[in-house]
Amino acid sequence: MLRIIIWIIMIIGGGVLGYYLDYLIFKNIHNNIIFHIVSLLIGIFLLFLVIKISKNTGRTLAKYGRKGKLKSMQTNVLAKQGIYKYMRHPMHLGLFLFPLGIAFLIGSPSFILIIAPIEIIFMLIMIKLVEEPGAFKKFGDEYINYKQQVPWFCFKIKCLKELLKNVPKNYAE
Repeated sequence: MLRIIIWIIMIIGGGVLGYYLDYLIFKNIHNNIIFHIVSLLIGIFLLFLVIKISKNTGRTLAKYGRKGKLKSMQTNVLAKQGIYKYMRHPMHLGLFLFPLGIAFLIGSPSFILIIAPIEIIFMLIMIKLVEEPGAFKKFGDEYINYKQQVPWFCFKIKCLKELLKNVPKNYAE
């Protein structure tokens, strides 16, 4: 629940602060229709990627990260298959695009150039301070070994193809 509240604050706060900074820095940008059309299209594309990556990584976690009856969104097995054999935090990589997608969608240059990058840095810090220690606590030495072999993120073509590859719905058992 706390994570959802943080996301809401980041998005709404980013939008409000973005518009305020736009008024101060980019005074006439909101009158530029070409900018807004291009920005809208980029925003839609980025949000499409967020949804696709989240869906694919969620389905992969559902198949490989769960054993037995668990509540939705919980794991009890360290997933090291699919995209998780290439990077430890593929879902977060997709979620980094979320503030940027919203920033482009609303057409705020300040949100795009200043606020979204700060929010992405905040997410990186949260991975380091919350996600990684939580995974170590849950999986112990198995996670340490995994961490030594697999990077946080992978931007190689084969990794990005795997990240964007359609994972069938029945993949999640």
